[in-house]
Amino acid sequence: MQTTFIPRRSCLYMPGTNSRALEKARTLPCDVVIMDLEDAVAPDSKKLARQSVCDALDNGDYGFRERWVRINALSSEWGERDLTTVIKHRPDALVLPKVDNADDVISANELLREANLHPEIALWAMIESPCAVLNIAHIAAAASITRLAGLIFGSNDLAKDLRLQASSERTGLLPALTQTVIAARAYQLEVLDGVYNNIADAEGFYQECRQGRQLGFDGKTLIHPSQIDTANSVFGPQADAINNAQAIVAAFAEPDNQGAGVLKINGEMTERLHLIEAQRLLAQYAALQARD
Repeated sequence: MQTTFIPRRSCLYMPGTNSRALEKARTLPCDVVIMDLEDAVAPDSKKLARQSVCDALDNGDYGFRERWVRINALSSEWGERDLTTVIKHRPDALVLPKVDNADDVISANELLREANLHPEIALWAMIESPCAVLNIAHIAAAASITRLAGLIFGSNDLAKDLRLQASSERTGLLPALTQTVIAARAYQLEVLDGVYNNIADAEGFYQECRQGRQLGFDGKTLIHPSQIDTANSVFGPQADAINNAQAIVAAFAEPDNQGAGVLKINGEMTERLHLIEAQRLLAQYAALQARD
């Protein structure tokens, strides 16, 4: 069972060129700030964005918020410089875009190893191409030999490459969404859902968060601060679920139930696999309570 829990319900992208946004992020209730050097930055602003992000990492007190940096793809002219420069300023993680296969993760990991700096910096791989979906098991398996900590679903790029029509149910993306969760769980990785583009559509965003939660994602990547509270609510522990988890843990802790494989709790047959999930949920709740 996971003994510690790091909430990643809401992971907000912030353009690396926008110093005011990076400053504002220190006060927002998101779990993760993703300082973006890739899609949100024009080619002629890449160097400026890199310096702005490094300054934010050096000078910003982000409190409980994890500080991640999405670098440019290593295959691009900026990617390797992004990585070798940013890691000197100790982000909590690097997000790798355009990961098509395990070699992309291994290459990034090798650059980190050669730099010999800050072994606590994690890697997160974005699944946003048809090749990535086809190779997803191998990408996730790279966690055994690299710093890979999780997968991020890149819905916009994947939908474009697949030539999908827009759908509120994400019908065309469902196979890839499910495969991403399965691969992550097979190799004990965390997994984040993709962004929702229509900032004004609060109900649509809520429904997509619910869908992501039902599919098994741990949290959602966001493009606007207005989306944070909904993501925190949907991907956070619900009151009735907490009460049920506490009842499960208490029941299995009873001396007479120490060796029991199945118990009837709140009218339902409850196995030890449900105990493990209850413990995980309570660890999430405890982490949030301690942070607040």
